[in-house]
Amino acid sequence: MKRLARRLFLAIALACPPACLLAQAFPAGPINVVVPLAPGDAADVTARSMGEEMARHLNTPVVMINRPGAGGAVAANSVMQARKDGQTILFAQNSALTFRVVLDPQSAAYDPLRDLVPLGLTTRTPSVLVVGSDAPYKTFAEFIDYAKKNPGKVRIGHPGVGSVGDFCIRLINAMTGADLVGIPHNGAAPVVTALRGGHMEGAVLALGALSTQMKAGAFRGVVTSSRAPEFADIPTLKELGYREDLFGVWFSFLAPAGTPDAARKALVEAIELAVKSPAITARLAPMGIVQAYASPEQQAMEIRDEFKRVGDMARQSGLVK
Repeated sequence: MKRLARRLFLAIALACPPACLLAQAFPAGPINVVVPLAPGDAADVTARSMGEEMARHLNTPVVMINRPGAGGAVAANSVMQARKDGQTILFAQNSALTFRVVLDPQSAAYDPLRDLVPLGLTTRTPSVLVVGSDAPYKTFAEFIDYAKKNPGKVRIGHPGVGSVGDFCIRLINAMTGADLVGIPHNGAAPVVTALRGGHMEGAVLALGALSTQMKAGAFRGVVTSSRAPEFADIPTLKELGYREDLFGVWFSFLAPAGTPDAARKALVEAIELAVKSPAITARLAPMGIVQAYASPEQQAMEIRDEFKRVGDMARQSGLVK
């Protein structure tokens, strides 16, 4: 009987290629989630919240690894170079997948839909331009007027070159003629700290990174990419008569291209369950982060559409050739 069992095992092993055996064993250990922003960022909080739910569904630890820098390109590149076994995945904001690739293709020399595999879009949050609560300008028009009278002296923080915030600042300059100076940081949390310390005049970040400070009265929003219920008095650029709105921020999970189907399927199922968890809703909603699950197929379509829109706008505005 033992000899027969051994023969049967060998027959199955020979019939199943290594990738098949790997997929059957998934997960083979902890899942590493690479986050392109600093610890404490709203994106980091979102990823950790999702990771806790995913760990329950996958019955394995989900470990966060923070790799900020280059608008998400550092994290994206590290995941693309990881083993294609599903044990290392990326939690990326759209800047790493579209904006950075358009604005700085040398550091983001990858195709987000060729080198990565979508696992599901998770959350969205508006982008907001904020200033200190004691700033002399109360509206966007007053802010732009001040910037024009003080060219090169109005510093606006953002999470890094090629980030959504970076693109929004360049877009505002192109549409208004203001000479705002973008100040890059490694993530949103350092931007908030710098603005609280009076080292800059403003910042463009995801609402999720700013809502606590805004509710406390430390920052005042002057324009947003889309109206948020808890800050309904902040207008969009189109509402103020401009041709384009700021871009919002969305987050999603991705795996290295070539990840086995079985591993991908397990991850997609765990991610969808985590995104739709009422416990996650209760944790993220007060931060201005909205759960907005989209399947891998819908996520791929959004990446394609946004990449084209960002590229077209960048060329029309003279941001790239």
